[in-house]
Amino acid sequence: MTIKSLTPALSVSPQLTEADIAQAARDGFRGIVDNRPDGEEPGQLSADQMEQLAASHGMAFAHVPVVAGKIGDEDVARMADVLARLDAPVLAYCRTGTRSTSLWALSQVGSMPAETILKTASNAGYDLAALRSRLETNSATPEQAGPARADIVVVGGGSAGLATAASLLERDRTLDIIVIEPRTEHDYQPGWTMVGGGVFDARDTRRPEASVMPTGARWIKSAVARFAPERNTVTLEDGSTVGYRALVVAPGITLDWAAIDGLTETLGRNGVTSNYSYETAPYTGVVHRTDTDIR
Repeated sequence: MTIKSLTPALSVSPQLTEADIAQAARDGFRGIVDNRPDGEEPGQLSADQMEQLAASHGMAFAHVPVVAGKIGDEDVARMADVLARLDAPVLAYCRTGTRSTSLWALSQVGSMPAETILKTASNAGYDLAALRSRLETNSATPEQAGPARADIVVVGGGSAGLATAASLLERDRTLDIIVIEPRTEHDYQPGWTMVGGGVFDARDTRRPEASVMPTGARWIKSAVARFAPERNTVTLEDGSTVGYRALVVAPGITLDWAAIDGLTETLGRNGVTSNYSYETAPYTGVVHRTDTDIR
């Protein structure tokens, strides 16, 4: 067992064994925190087993499971609550100790500068450079440490999402609206039918996303990883959360050309086309003109 001390109240470690639990009790730890989801790898002791072992040695236990790379603000809040409730010193563990360290680091936002948090983790052997922007963004003041929030969150910056946001702002300019969209370019997909008909040039249907964002809306350039309607939040791909009073879900669709045997190989040539793609819509006009010429 390799234990690294972050603070006098908290240390972190890779996966603990039954013998490690006994040693932790002898070393004076009063609480154990498990940051691994059950069944993450073969042979891993479950949270129930760990709780029983901790109790047999007179230690408290808490389970705050998180998936590597997907630590959300709700996970951080749960970890902070557990650390506040358990008597110190506490030993937290995951597969390598990195998730436990990351949870501690994010729980300190607003309490200490980002640089101090990163240095403390580094001194314990954990490089949290990937969290720097998240720590720095949220560490400016305690008031800014909470998750983003808006009156209305629109998931999807396509024509439907932007039209909805623009319409709502036209009705009420006091609304705080966040649009969540990962792409930097916006495609006006209804125009692709006109491209196929020879009325539009395909280039006229593609513009920078920032140029079509409704005035007054805030753009978060990210993708949504999870929805939590019971908490009125969405979790982004970087693990941060965005809260709302009302949610508009308009992410569009993902076309699965491969679902039709042979379509991927022939789409956009051999007279096979679709107006549902920026690349193939112009070919519709080619096919149409050829057919007309033949007739």
